[in-house]
Amino acid sequence: MVEKPTVRVPTVHLRGGSAIRRPLIVLAVCAVGVVGYLARDFLIPTAGAIVLALMLTPVASAFERVHLPSTPAAAASVLLLALVLAGLLAVAMPSLSSWADQAPSLTYTLERKLEGLRKSLAAVKEVSDRVEQAATAAPVGSTTTTTSEKVVVREKSLLGELASTTPGVVLQIGYAGVLAFMLLANRNSHRRQFLRIPATWSMRVRLARVMRDINDRVGHYLFALAVIYACVAVASAVALALLDVPNAIMWGVALGLASFVPFVGAPAVIALVTLVALLSFEDWPRIVAVPVVLTVIHVAESQFVTPTFVSRRCALNTVAVFVSIALLGWMWGVVGAIVAVPLLILLSTIAAHLPSLRWLEVLLSDDRPVSERLAVKPPLASVTRQMPRRRRVAAK
Repeated sequence: MVEKPTVRVPTVHLRGGSAIRRPLIVLAVCAVGVVGYLARDFLIPTAGAIVLALMLTPVASAFERVHLPSTPAAAASVLLLALVLAGLLAVAMPSLSSWADQAPSLTYTLERKLEGLRKSLAAVKEVSDRVEQAATAAPVGSTTTTTSEKVVVREKSLLGELASTTPGVVLQIGYAGVLAFMLLANRNSHRRQFLRIPATWSMRVRLARVMRDINDRVGHYLFALAVIYACVAVASAVALALLDVPNAIMWGVALGLASFVPFVGAPAVIALVTLVALLSFEDWPRIVAVPVVLTVIHVAESQFVTPTFVSRRCALNTVAVFVSIALLGWMWGVVGAIVAVPLLILLSTIAAHLPSLRWLEVLLSDDRPVSERLAVKPPLASVTRQMPRRRRVAAK
């Protein structure tokens, strides 16, 4: 009797469930993406409120340092931001209405100035049409029947569009403002409540460091950017006013706000202002001077001012920033593109304190992980005071 050979089945050893964890991470990321897209009407104002609360934290802290209670300080911060936005909207609305009224004449002016380019394109199109007719000529004796179809386009009026979208936008803005006020007013009590959640002392210390670094990296980063982009708006408005560009204040403010969206925001506004200069001026030197001046201001801000005054601890991988802006811009629109970078900094800060997410921290960092830059920071003063005597001696 011949014995059958024994077949050895290789054994796979799972280390900490890594073979199961990776597919679960992929499924969790996909689920988060689906929920983020389906629940965008709720998540867009929520993310905007979180970003606003983090950006207004230094302002509320400044009010509290002059002995103002936390709730009035939060209300004053939100009210100050609302007044600034209302002022910008009051400046922009008359300009936008005047541009809408002048749309027919502006179209004629643009066609007149681009007449030479249009003739060149018409000549190229005529040649291409002749080549296409020669290539698709019907054989002799064949008959062709052409049928014409009538297409009816029903346009929705502008007033109807505004009437249908305005209530939802107003509700989202109101919800974001109220939520930002509540987060600002109760941020200290929320911090104490979060510190009660972990069961161990080490986890409480880690959570306290995460909240400190989130406030330091995201809050101060956004506030510094707001100050820098306000200076960009002022400089752009002054430069455009000196060049006699119509509605210079509006375009300067637009460039400052668009700078919050890296890579695409400022170039898009510069192209739009260039079109305005092409419609407004007859001399080409001044038309060319408009994009040149705005480009110089943008390059000076992005390459010199921001890297100098904004800490390098907030630097992220360029590819990760571009992909996050594109993804959230596709999912949530303009608001998603604006909050993409703050949310990415928030995610990288949390990943810097969790060993299981160290790979994500390395992928999001620009040159070296965030945890190495945060490791040189001094320990928490509150943790040092509350640390038991035996642990304090061991730490020394």
